[in-house]
Amino acid sequence: MKTKIETTHLENLKQKILSYTQVDDEIVQEQMQFYQRIDLKKGDTLLTPGQLVDYFYYVATGCIYYYKLDEGEQKVLEFYTDDIFFTDLPAYVKGTPSNYYLKASEATVVYAIKKLDAENSFKRSHQLERFGRLSMQEAFIKIFTRVERLNSRTNEERYLRLMKKRPDLFQRVPQYLIASYLGLTPVGFSKLRKRLGKG
Repeated sequence: MKTKIETTHLENLKQKILSYTQVDDEIVQEQMQFYQRIDLKKGDTLLTPGQLVDYFYYVATGCIYYYKLDEGEQKVLEFYTDDIFFTDLPAYVKGTPSNYYLKASEATVVYAIKKLDAENSFKRSHQLERFGRLSMQEAFIKIFTRVERLNSRTNEERYLRLMKKRPDLFQRVPQYLIASYLGLTPVGFSKLRKRLGKG
């Protein structure tokens, strides 16, 4: 028996799939059966370097951060929050071991679909294949635009854009992780906030 919260999560997941393309109800319901619920506590790790990436994920509630260790220092590439599909896309597509971590920065509920199940469903349905292509395309574009922003915008511009686009992160994520995401040291981040009157 599903709880009211889980029913809401699954309905949100269904609507997210349908936001990419029209899918017949029978087909989307069949697809939903393949998603497994994963409950993560703050600090729990979903993926570590060396693991094969066998799953495509959906965040029902919570926050996952995607990072690598560079000479012992965390380099945050992205935050995945409520109602977002994600995975370590390069490793997922190429079938190679990951070089990254996926970790919960707060209590998080994720739904995971196995790569084989997803690919089999895409073969059976052109509608689902279109959803898979568009959702992965969106994830690739996010990675590309993030790299472009890091290279083409000032620290202040990146900070102000994040404040405008994703203000919730500042309440949900430790400042040192936001600093890393913006390409700053914690000290540099603190100085920037003081200069802008946010510290």
